[in-house]
Amino acid sequence: MGSGLVVSAMTMLSRVMGLARDVVIAALLGAGGGADAFFVAFKIPNFLRRLFAEGAFNQAFVPVLSEYSTQRTRREVRELLNATAGSLSAMLALLTAFAMLAAPWLVWLFAPGFGRDPEKLALTTDMLRLTFPYLLLISLTAFSGSVLNTYSRFAVPAFTPVLLNLSLIGAALVLMPLMQAPAMALAWGVLIAGVAQLAFQVPFLWRLGLLPAPWPNFSHPGVKRILKLMAPALFGVSVSQINLLLDTVLASLLTAGSVSWLYYSDRLVELPLGVFGVAIGTVILPALSRRHTEQSKTHFSAMLDWAIRLVLLLGLPAALALVVLAEPLLITLFHYGAMTEQDIHMAAMSLRAYAVGLPAFMLIKVLAPGFFARQDTKTPVKVGIVAMVANMALNLMLIWPLAHAGLALATALSAFLNAGLLAWLLRKQGVLTFQPGWRRFAVQLVGGGGLMAAALFALAPGVQAWFDFGLAQRAAWVALLVGVGAGIYFVWLALLGLRPRHLTMRG
Repeated sequence: MGSGLVVSAMTMLSRVMGLARDVVIAALLGAGGGADAFFVAFKIPNFLRRLFAEGAFNQAFVPVLSEYSTQRTRREVRELLNATAGSLSAMLALLTAFAMLAAPWLVWLFAPGFGRDPEKLALTTDMLRLTFPYLLLISLTAFSGSVLNTYSRFAVPAFTPVLLNLSLIGAALVLMPLMQAPAMALAWGVLIAGVAQLAFQVPFLWRLGLLPAPWPNFSHPGVKRILKLMAPALFGVSVSQINLLLDTVLASLLTAGSVSWLYYSDRLVELPLGVFGVAIGTVILPALSRRHTEQSKTHFSAMLDWAIRLVLLLGLPAALALVVLAEPLLITLFHYGAMTEQDIHMAAMSLRAYAVGLPAFMLIKVLAPGFFARQDTKTPVKVGIVAMVANMALNLMLIWPLAHAGLALATALSAFLNAGLLAWLLRKQGVLTFQPGWRRFAVQLVGGGGLMAAALFALAPGVQAWFDFGLAQRAAWVALLVGVGAGIYFVWLALLGLRPRHLTMRG
């Protein structure tokens, strides 16, 4: 529980700074063509970062490193790190060089609608050539973070994303006025952030005596195992990111601003997802890997049960609050400068749709490690393919009546399918056994969430009033509503017997 709190606190700081970053971008760029171009140019390497660095690579590398750290000598661990860092760098350097050469075609592939606007296509291409090297830098940062997490140094990797947000805020405020195309300043900010994030983690690896001397060695047994585990894991835990990218592809074919509306709404969903879901998933993967190595099945199952309860305890009220307070939150954060009332209304539609899937997004983050910790990457890939196909079908069904909001809703529904199949298969394999007390826990959650949502709906001023409020009034009302909602929810839980000791990690 202590490690989870550390990661959550650092992640909360990162997400708050991320919101500050998005407030600045929204005020200066709004949801126009320049903003659309940057979000696509950043989304392409960011998507690959989540797919490879935080998705497939992390889920494959951590179990192997955990095994080496507990069963092998220090020298063998260093040899694994050297070979892995070198091999990863070599692969990503080649990919980065290719992507920079093929940038126009990549933009057309990921945002085909931009082909109707040559100026937007050219701007996005130029920015992609600056942002794509971020993939190499941040993947090495993720490698370093995985090593630190395995050795229980959780705070440093969790804090590192703050540097990206600071870099983008600085680029927006300092470089943007100097650029002929203001959005180009943000692309420079991404590149600067990649260098800063990697450099920040190097001293901590050095203090552990684990700073690698990268040298490609694809024949190393550990590297072979990592690559073997990575291949199917690409469609495992990262399937939600693939679905979000599909949203961007289709949104580029819709009305100008659709990419930005989806981005701003997704950012609000990412706050609780990152603070709670990703943080808990980060902590339990090395812990589950150790339990599997120790062949402690009872503790393994109990830890999974704990993680599921914790993400539901925090994810359900967060989802309900985002649905009820969609416009107030968007207005308070983004309705300044170039961001119009129409932009707020449109972003609120997709925010509500994404929020429906928040509990499922969070469950995926803690259920997938139940497979990866056992070095089973084939099962999640099968589930991921089913969910992705379902998402594509739902996209085509919902995009016509609901436009960009239909894309968000399709992503949410496919996430529930993904999470449901993962949980069912864990139970079928005998890996997940639910602990006693789930009926009581369900009453606590549903009752508390319902009371909280009703109170927020009754107390919140009308949407037009939020537009008329100044910044101070908006902030005060949001603080009041969040405080009242949280108070009602947790008082209800306490009245029904939930205590802090029930939230301690099991296993």
